[in-house]
Amino acid sequence: MRYLPGARQMKKADQYTIKTLGVPSLELMERAAAACVAQMKERRMDLDRVCVVCGSGNNGGDGFAIARMLHGGGYSVQAVMAGSREHCTAECREQIRLFEEAGGIVGNEFKAGEYSVIVDALFGVGLSRNVEGRYAELIEAMNESRAVKFAVDIPSGISADTGNVLGTAFSADITVTFQEKKFGMGVYPGKAYAGEVAAADIGISGYTLKEDPETACELSGADYRALLPVREPDSNKGTYGKVLVIAGSAGMCGAAYFNAKSAYLAGAGLVRIYTAEENRSILQTLLPEAVITAYKGYDEEELIGLLSWAGVVCIGSGMGTGETAEKIVEAVLKHNLRPCVADADGLNFMAAHPEYLASRIHDRYILTPHMKEMSRLAGIPVEEIKKDRLKALRSVMEGMGSTGGAGAPGMTCILKDSSTVTYNAGNRPCLNSSGNSAMAKAGSGDVLAGIAAGLLAQKGDCFESAVLAAYLHGRAGDLAREEKGAYSVMAEDIMKQISSAMKQLSEQKGGTGD
Repeated sequence: MRYLPGARQMKKADQYTIKTLGVPSLELMERAAAACVAQMKERRMDLDRVCVVCGSGNNGGDGFAIARMLHGGGYSVQAVMAGSREHCTAECREQIRLFEEAGGIVGNEFKAGEYSVIVDALFGVGLSRNVEGRYAELIEAMNESRAVKFAVDIPSGISADTGNVLGTAFSADITVTFQEKKFGMGVYPGKAYAGEVAAADIGISGYTLKEDPETACELSGADYRALLPVREPDSNKGTYGKVLVIAGSAGMCGAAYFNAKSAYLAGAGLVRIYTAEENRSILQTLLPEAVITAYKGYDEEELIGLLSWAGVVCIGSGMGTGETAEKIVEAVLKHNLRPCVADADGLNFMAAHPEYLASRIHDRYILTPHMKEMSRLAGIPVEEIKKDRLKALRSVMEGMGSTGGAGAPGMTCILKDSSTVTYNAGNRPCLNSSGNSAMAKAGSGDVLAGIAAGLLAQKGDCFESAVLAAYLHGRAGDLAREEKGAYSVMAEDIMKQISSAMKQLSEQKGGTGD
């Protein structure tokens, strides 16, 4: 597992390392600069003409140390002081002194030229205001260069907390980040601006990151593998759980099919589909392994009986907003005591009736909203959620939303996006590392809900099931893209790769992702 700190967490880790462990700030700066130079050399960058653009803070100090090391190695280096020497931190001033003492010359203006590499050391992770004026013009001029663009710790202008562009931002080909990749470099648009990211261990302690439950994380292949349900030799279908899929309105059987088959492929022992009568025939043909119970209208007694049969419920995909569908969702929210995956129209019903979030939804629920559905649950625009998705998740899931309702502490949410985050009040946020844009197709979310339900039926732990489901769903999408390309992947293609994704993960012995 790798931590994904924001600005506050990284500052605390720095201070703990410096003040408690006694590692001098200048020593950390030297290690950071050495790590950057090492990356440049390992990647065989053309260092014939390097321009290092430095700010007045400690990120600028890193830049001057990089310039000194390159200069000492015989490379042609131009160092530019973008800020004012009077406003430099003590460490930055010392690095300027060391650079000049070594024979380097500090310029005060970035001049467009034929550079081989431009090093961005303007602003670090502490930036919290928009980049404006001459700094914005400087970054734009740096971006226009054809040189390889190298960012120190984080691209200037990217929020370490949210990934947002603060006015304008440096567009890096590679970012060498110190100790841990920052959360804002793992979500868009920050992820795009960071380019390829290499995390360099410079000796900053991870103690405070571990102690802070709000520090997000990213799991490795070994971490995901440890979450896989155990398959016992002495077992039967009952061992691996019974999933009740309540999905699909009349003529809309696809969602039920994707839910149910994905749950089976994820390892569930028995799946029953509760759907409109019109879907019975085609679902029996598409998925003969599933038990089909169909309704012609709302039957509360039948529904309560099915809920008592189930070990896990998966509700909402493709149900629509008709009267019968709403009565079914309402009854499930009133009477269900089982672990439950709520998707699509199940979430839309919750958003329209926030009183259920306050009084009926217990902590064994996994919610799987995309950004628009999350917007309805939170009562705020999608743009506001994307400005700070972790804040929005905490607000809704911990009962501080603006909908008039309150999310029950302990619920788990898989917030689906180009960078999916799984959140639960009792665990640190987990950023998913798999998936791609080819998965942006109708039915993809139905597959995810089914995987989550199938895993939940075996594991019983909502957060672990949700985290693993997000990864396997994305990995299946990656495999589907390898086969079909970026444009032609369908939900069916993703579903077909679930088995390969699980097989790869279960058999993985080190290597990529570990």
